[in-house]
Amino acid sequence: MTLNLRLAAALCAALSLCALLAVPANDPALGGDARLTLAVFALATCAWIGTPIDDTYIALGAGLALTATGVISSDTLFGTLGDATVWLLICAFVLAAAVARTGLAGRAAAFLVGGARTVRQLTHLTTAALVVTAFAVPATSGRAALALPVFLALAKALADRRRLVVMLALLFPTVILLSAVATLIGAGAHLITVSVLWEATGDRIGFTQWLLLGLPLAVTSSHLAAEAVLLTTTRRADREGPVHITAEEIQRHSDRPVTGPWTQAEKRCALLLATVVSLWCSEPLHHVSPAVVALIGAVVASSPALGTVGLKDALKTVPWSLLLFMAATMAMGVALADSGAARWLVSGLPGHVGPAVFLGVVVAVSTAAHLVLQSRSARSSVLVPLVVAAAVGAGVNPVTAALASTAAAGFCHTLPASAKPVTLFSDVPGVPTYTPRDLLRLSAVLAPLTAALVLFFAAAVWPLLGVPVTR
Repeated sequence: MTLNLRLAAALCAALSLCALLAVPANDPALGGDARLTLAVFALATCAWIGTPIDDTYIALGAGLALTATGVISSDTLFGTLGDATVWLLICAFVLAAAVARTGLAGRAAAFLVGGARTVRQLTHLTTAALVVTAFAVPATSGRAALALPVFLALAKALADRRRLVVMLALLFPTVILLSAVATLIGAGAHLITVSVLWEATGDRIGFTQWLLLGLPLAVTSSHLAAEAVLLTTTRRADREGPVHITAEEIQRHSDRPVTGPWTQAEKRCALLLATVVSLWCSEPLHHVSPAVVALIGAVVASSPALGTVGLKDALKTVPWSLLLFMAATMAMGVALADSGAARWLVSGLPGHVGPAVFLGVVVAVSTAAHLVLQSRSARSSVLVPLVVAAAVGAGVNPVTAALASTAAAGFCHTLPASAKPVTLFSDVPGVPTYTPRDLLRLSAVLAPLTAALVLFFAAAVWPLLGVPVTR
């Protein structure tokens, strides 16, 4: 669907809803605040779908409209910027800047990938390395930028085996996107989900609980996806030849040493990162907020005596646009919940849908949503408030439904423009990479595979970890 057609369709739908909402007689039980919220929500969704306007600008406009009309207070709008999850993400980016400055990523790549002797080993060792980066670098676009030099090194080493290079070009963004669910800081959409759940139900998902629920899914889906990439982009003859990637080949694309003795800065940074992640994972023992732990780590990482990066330089890497987007959409979520708009939106759904059918629909819609909304955070901003409200009526645990929706929305591989990592690796100068046909072939396998895996975890694994399907 072209941009003009998408814009026309979205605009017609939004204006039709606004026209219906403008007539109180259509639903006398719907309050004025709910009508205004639904109108703003519909117009914002229309703009996200059909216009090239920046997502953050649209979200800020929507938040401002809700504040100006009195649906939410100015304290609510501005208070979202002080939310602990926003601070967690800011400090995580400062820590990521410190890690990137030391060159630890290059050493890790040389250590892991250098041990591969077969194509399948190379595929799964690369996958394991990319999953680990979810703990060090927040946001999928940041991880993609960090991994690009490693991919270039592998591509040069395998220059005479074109199909393997194309396979790796597709493997990197695929694993980066699917493994983001491993941690709370893996994507901004996760923080939006946590905020919506807290505002709507009072349920708070901490770093440790998200890790417990998300890491097994991330590891399983990433390695299954790696097999899918390998089988859909290579032939048996391509997979049979041996591979041998040396540290010297990786070093050519790194401005930091990838072998040899560690520098003091690398040792300090590795120790700091290990300490921060350990404290995040042991939150139930010491009860210190992950945001406070991240702030302590960020202060140490940027300190003159112990740090490896200056605070000004580190703050330049923080995606302030994403943070403003998150804050504005959090305010929109508060308006949807408090005004009763979310309950009204889902009130027309069938009341006797079983939990299995409900979760199936949620996962299917969330998996396909990237075809309409390219921004992962925008998808969660639109879907999660509705999913949480509908889950209560269907007798489904809102936490399970929200997590399933967010995890399923991590699939966004169908088109080169569906996600920033996919776009980044689709056009690498001087290196053969995948085509839209390669993406479609992979998506035909990966979409049902990931959807089924999310449903399996929601129905069979998460209940064993303390998150039942019903409540």
